[in-house]
Amino acid sequence: MNKKFNINGGGSEKSIKLGLPSGSLEEATFALFEKAGFKFLRNSRSYYPVADDDELEVVLIRAQEIAGYVDKGVFDAGITGKDWIMENEADVIEIIELAYSKRSMKPVKWVLAVPEDSEIKTVNDLNNKSIATELVNTTRNYLAEKGISASVEFSWGATEVKSPILVDAIAEATETGRSLKENNLRIIDTILISTPRFIANKESYADSWKKEKIDQIALLLQGALNAYGLVGLKFNLPRNRIEEARSLVPAMKDPTISSLLDENWVALEIVTKEKEVRDIIPLLKKIEARDIIEYPLNKVIY
Repeated sequence: MNKKFNINGGGSEKSIKLGLPSGSLEEATFALFEKAGFKFLRNSRSYYPVADDDELEVVLIRAQEIAGYVDKGVFDAGITGKDWIMENEADVIEIIELAYSKRSMKPVKWVLAVPEDSEIKTVNDLNNKSIATELVNTTRNYLAEKGISASVEFSWGATEVKSPILVDAIAEATETGRSLKENNLRIIDTILISTPRFIANKESYADSWKKEKIDQIALLLQGALNAYGLVGLKFNLPRNRIEEARSLVPAMKDPTISSLLDENWVALEIVTKEKEVRDIIPLLKKIEARDIIEYPLNKVIY
């Protein structure tokens, strides 16, 4: 089922209909796309951001629903979590894994949790118990694989407050576990570890033009992710101190080296972790490096 939407004003005869997640992943997703080179005009009251690429038609929708719409062909491609691909049993192509989340670069864990004072100690103790979660199908499948028979009911939200008053346990997504601890909940098992995926509809990906466009987007998104936490560093160094610099600076194993007008000096350029620069620059100054420039990186393509 292929549907058209041109509400965001895609100006090209050919276009990719792209579903992006609203809500918790929204800001992190737009930050990633902008780092990849795509700019968007957004209105807080609209779910149709306008891309500066006329070949993209974008809709914001809950991550929980994107995989299903990509499967049906409403979207050619989209970004959603591995958890929601599994939950919807969506038959889609996973182009790349995108290891980011709403707060960090860490994956999300779906865990089974119970109150701190609960007699339930392991997943095996959930037999004939009740569990609330938004991830119903995946939780049921996980328990079935373990031979556990439990009642799994859908939770519309505020899942952490439901145990033990309404249910015996919950299955909930967490990045840090902080919210669970604040609600006096204890993790007893991990159902799955989930990261966002850039996915495509199978029929769309079979189209040569759409495949090329989707692959281009994937390449740029991956490059943007690769660049997170990295910076470039340029500096001039006496030629006779290159090997000394290599021994002092881990990132100096394979630097770009250029000759200068003064044959006794060279220009070097490296890519390194931003958090290491505070240690590297003082070391470089000790070996007479000068004209040191640190600059941000948007994309690193390997």
